[in-house]
Amino acid sequence: MPSTSTSTTTSVFETRESQVRSYCREWPAVFTSAQGVYQYAEDGSRYIDFFSGAGALNYGHNHPELKRHLIDYLAGDGVTHSLDTYTVAKREFLETFEEVVLAPRGLDYVVQFPGPTGTNSVETALKIARKCTGRQDVVSFTNAFHGMTLGSLAVTGNSMKRAGAGTPLYHSSTAPYDDYFDGETPDFMWLERTWSDSGSGLDLPAAVIVETVQGEGGLKAARGVWLRELAALCRRHDVLLIVDDVQAGCGRTGRFFSFEEAGIVPDIVCLSKSISGYGLPMSLTLMRRDLDQWEPGEHNGTFRGHNPAFVTATAALRTFWTDGAIEQNVAARAHQLRDGLQRIIARSDGATLRGRGLLAGVAFEDVEVAGRIQAAAFERGLLVETSGPSGEVVKVMPALTITEAEMAEGLEILVDAASAVLRRTDGTADAAPTVAADREPAFAG
Repeated sequence: MPSTSTSTTTSVFETRESQVRSYCREWPAVFTSAQGVYQYAEDGSRYIDFFSGAGALNYGHNHPELKRHLIDYLAGDGVTHSLDTYTVAKREFLETFEEVVLAPRGLDYVVQFPGPTGTNSVETALKIARKCTGRQDVVSFTNAFHGMTLGSLAVTGNSMKRAGAGTPLYHSSTAPYDDYFDGETPDFMWLERTWSDSGSGLDLPAAVIVETVQGEGGLKAARGVWLRELAALCRRHDVLLIVDDVQAGCGRTGRFFSFEEAGIVPDIVCLSKSISGYGLPMSLTLMRRDLDQWEPGEHNGTFRGHNPAFVTATAALRTFWTDGAIEQNVAARAHQLRDGLQRIIARSDGATLRGRGLLAGVAFEDVEVAGRIQAAAFERGLLVETSGPSGEVVKVMPALTITEAEMAEGLEILVDAASAVLRRTDGTADAAPTVAADREPAFAG
């Protein structure tokens, strides 16, 4: 019989849940509720969330407008699960997505619902690219992350995650991401040469897949000129360009799509995480109309028709993407964030700023520092993660709706945590962390 205890114990997680769990090891709290940019734990502690569900909560926790639409839909016995049958919720999402996102940008993508997660979207993109071109290989980039299923892992750079596959990962090759060689080598010399040379021993690929900002790979942000050169290279050789916008999209870097600023139009786009707006599982694969060459049922999935996610996605688009206010807030808060991160950089020799928009952070030469800052921030009431091949980057992803005051509050905690860690690294005295009793909500969520 399930226990009804309200104890803060974590023993059942440690004895019954798989060892694969990770975030809970960094944040050993049992959370009970969340609203806006705040999460609350069983012991009464309050945390400012600079993690946002790894980018799945761009509009914060339990946004009241999105929640209202969801509750009304469920209370009215709206269809929850529908595979790919027609529903009112799906129709309203498609109509809104066309009106609010595609049409204003002059995009004529076909929308495919491949399943609930980002890796579903990526697998779909890889599969349709191979089907349409008749080629097998896909080029990805150093430090890329595209998902945990086998096709997505094949185009992921992280050696630990790749090793978890337990089997060879086929039909992919890796190219250097923007500035991988610190500007010493022309960006696409290798790809241009090998694709043009029939004696290179390398087949022309079906596609190239790229993140404009490498969220898990250390927050490297590609320059606009690099992305434009990549798009032009792909066009010259009839290679499809896939942009994985699972984490950097849906406004995280400023505009709805992260590639808009570069002025490129990918052949295929992967979206997930915050496309539902509420943290509900949902993903899309967008493709040029002529690439939609599937036979009916040739690619499917049981949970590709999750109507509650359609409802909140529609509400999010209409609430945040019709008047430009969200883009203005992201721009202002991104500037505020960069100023705060510069305060940390000033305290550490060799530290560098990474990222773009509200997907930004600080990279440290000492790969142990970022993890220590993460732990110190948690002690002080802030949730922040690390990224990069060695976890050397403190990664900040607050809600796009965060206010100036909330951002300032979180940054003060982060700067204080970083200062304490860097003082320890320098061998000087540390400061005591803020205690939980001091963490009273200063602002409405």
